[in-house]
Amino acid sequence: MPGQKLFQPNPPPDQSLLPESVLDLSVKLDIKHALSDEELVAVKQFRRAADYIAAAMIFLKDNALVERDITPEDIKPRLLGHWGTCPGLTLVYAHLNRLIAKTGIDALYVVGPGHGAPAILSSLWLESSLGSFYPKYSRDRQGLSALIASFSAPGGFPSHVNAETPGSIHEGGELGYALGVSFGAVMDKPDLVCVVVVGDGEAETGPTATAWHGYKYIDPAESGAVLPIVHVNGFKISERTIYGTMDDKEIAALFAGYGYQARIVEDLDNIDLDLAASMEWALGEIHKIQKAARSGNPIVKPRWPVLILRTPKGWSGPKELHGEYIEGSFRSHQVPLPNAKKDAGEREILQTWLRSYNPKELFGSDGVPNPNILSIIPKEESKRLGMREEAYKAYTALSVPEWRDFAVEKGSAQSPMQVTGELLDAVAQQNPHSFRVFSPDELISNKLDGVLRHSGRNMQWDVASRASGGRVIEILSEHTCQGMLQGYTLTGRTGLFPSYEAFLGIIHTMMVQYAKFVKTAAEVPWRQPMGSLNYVETSTWTRQEHNGFSHQNPSFIGAVLNLKPHSARVYLPPDANCFLSTMAHCLRAKNYVNLMVGSKQPTPVWLSPEEADRHCIAGASVWKFASTDEGMAPDVVLVGIGVELTFEVIAAAALLRKEIPALRVRVVNVTDLMILGPFGSHPHALSDQGFESLFTRNKPVIFNYHGYPVELKGLLFGREGLERMTINGYQEEGTTTSPFMMMLLNRTSRYDVAAQAVRAAALLNPRVEIDAHKTVSHILHLAQKHKEYILQHGADPEDTFDVPKFSE
Repeated sequence: MPGQKLFQPNPPPDQSLLPESVLDLSVKLDIKHALSDEELVAVKQFRRAADYIAAAMIFLKDNALVERDITPEDIKPRLLGHWGTCPGLTLVYAHLNRLIAKTGIDALYVVGPGHGAPAILSSLWLESSLGSFYPKYSRDRQGLSALIASFSAPGGFPSHVNAETPGSIHEGGELGYALGVSFGAVMDKPDLVCVVVVGDGEAETGPTATAWHGYKYIDPAESGAVLPIVHVNGFKISERTIYGTMDDKEIAALFAGYGYQARIVEDLDNIDLDLAASMEWALGEIHKIQKAARSGNPIVKPRWPVLILRTPKGWSGPKELHGEYIEGSFRSHQVPLPNAKKDAGEREILQTWLRSYNPKELFGSDGVPNPNILSIIPKEESKRLGMREEAYKAYTALSVPEWRDFAVEKGSAQSPMQVTGELLDAVAQQNPHSFRVFSPDELISNKLDGVLRHSGRNMQWDVASRASGGRVIEILSEHTCQGMLQGYTLTGRTGLFPSYEAFLGIIHTMMVQYAKFVKTAAEVPWRQPMGSLNYVETSTWTRQEHNGFSHQNPSFIGAVLNLKPHSARVYLPPDANCFLSTMAHCLRAKNYVNLMVGSKQPTPVWLSPEEADRHCIAGASVWKFASTDEGMAPDVVLVGIGVELTFEVIAAAALLRKEIPALRVRVVNVTDLMILGPFGSHPHALSDQGFESLFTRNKPVIFNYHGYPVELKGLLFGREGLERMTINGYQEEGTTTSPFMMMLLNRTSRYDVAAQAVRAAALLNPRVEIDAHKTVSHILHLAQKHKEYILQHGADPEDTFDVPKFSE
């Protein structure tokens, strides 16, 4: 009903039903002397100043210090940004500044509540980091006015933290990933502490729930530490949070089970003393754990600190509006006074609210923060949260061994993954502090276990791998692998994410969020290049006939294809030597999302190392050995894209040579998918002349493609002569069957390709046309006999995957 207060602000949770034996799990501290009188004044004033600026950024376009009454013209036409989380974020920022200034620690600040950008930007302005990167936001009246006016306006900062924000390594647009990113950031950086605020809304996500186990993969002897702060303000956009309904005992028990020591920070009357004491306690616990590990006497299963920060949502903002609670309720989540521009009553509340921070006390007539505020900001610029080099110029290039040293003999049968595992082993040895593999428990299944030869896994709760410097993080959570990989990459290192093809899609949106960060970062002049995000997609649908339909899904290729062209790279190397070349290239590349798709099963090695090198540099080439007259003057072009799909193309070429010698075939393999797009659509796209040199100007082209046909159609759109192109690919057909039946079910088999070739060539070559019907009928008959054999015997004929032999 109108005026009814449906939600009480931050109601006390129900009394816990936990037994008495677990009621003392949270850490108790004496907070009375946590801060000196001077420090307490400074922290409070920093918070007030940051909260004032954050609120002003959401509402004002003029009158930045409210030196006159606010008019409708002073208020922005669109009010964006999320106020509710800001006071908590500025509270942590103020105290982290004080801790850095006092102890000299190296720290990053990662915030999960992405739309809390006003809190972060205001704090960055106060510490002058913002002005260092953006001179127009200098720490004075002019710079403050510019920041407040431009926030969430065209050309200004967006309402969420992104790559334009100094000190940020996390996009924050999609909730759930801040914690995993933080764990990745501290790996192999022993002096770094990553303080991460996890909102209680974000804490409800599956990725966050699993990322709490991240400490089980942090060796305190070689890596830094994460200090998680769970900000419990009780509400999401319009509903209570799960954590907001849990009392202290329930939360402490939850985190004790995860392996943490929880400290509850909730004394609102003494919040600064409480948080200061809690952060110093947490840092002391971190140093105690690290000192033990680095002295050779590690604590087994150490209990790392976590802070649970309880504050009202929208703290210090408007208390009520139109008979409804604002502070401490979901109504403060975004813009608490949404009609301030048109409604005089709301405008008056806004003016009272902003003046309650007493900006005249906080800022001088020149707009510069007062000496108390400046006193807790680290004097050394490189220690400031917005100036940390780990966040914007820390890239260390990998030392990548010569891949040809791991090449295999042309004509042999080798697993591309097994061969590549040997290269990765050498990469790990040569880069013991800047390379890691993040794998969802599939490394051995995917035959990449060569990387474990000199380096093990890095799970600290496993006695077999504890404190051994392993380069492999293996956890059955694709989200956690992705989060750690992002944090590791964005702080200057290089990682690899191998996975079953069907399950990479789990982190589709995480990859897209990262790519958006990279796109924006490339447009920010002060951000230096970073390593690429590298995926290996194997255990592909073509050889997932034993696991069945659920394990057949190549859709992640399309996810990468949809990225901005300057970021996206998709490679389908046809054999082991080509995969080695591609892997070496991707590990050296910067600023890309690299997807490499390959087989883990032994497959023919078609090219020598020298041939593979030239083929990969070109992105595609005519395979003369499988073509008629080395591919000259073809009637039809057969194109293989992907290991098994290329095998079927070569088998089709051999079948055609036997069944209808008059048909002239050119065989092409494409290893770099991006060359196919129209010239100018991608940095790798072939010129029109280059495209015609491979696929002719006007002859039929039959693509046998590993992914979904619609992806290739979209990629080729814009090329001339699309009507002459036929595209085969995965058609969502499959079950538990035989490998070759998978080809038959999806119409990508040699028989399908050969029949298509005869039909297409018959329109151009009279000598083919005369026998076309008879030949196609025979080819389809062979396909039917092959099906019958599989159904009768439960397996493919033994010679199905024998390498085709070509003789003139």
